[in-house]
Amino acid sequence: MINVVIKKEHSKYKKINILGHAMYDDYGKDIVCSAVSSIVTTTVNGILTLDKGSLSYLISKKGMTIDIKTADETTQLLIGNMVNLLKDLEKKYKENIEVK
Repeated sequence: MINVVIKKEHSKYKKINILGHAMYDDYGKDIVCSAVSSIVTTTVNGILTLDKGSLSYLISKKGMTIDIKTADETTQLLIGNMVNLLKDLEKKYKENIEVK
């Protein structure tokens, strides 16, 4: 299962950890993992295109950690959209992804 842990301070996104594998299918064929990767990569790249200092991220074998460094409206809106997309995915694949 993919676990997405969202940390907020004063209603602003501060950190997001994405860990695990969806186990929907084999590695390389898993549509849930693919969807999560697409959603997160597109969001992070879009934010960094607008402001390279707005966040940092670390990718490891276990998953990905995103540290949101700014509370500007655009970054927060895009992260919020990413979270909403992940929650929509969770509704369809409850056994494969959990967003907390």
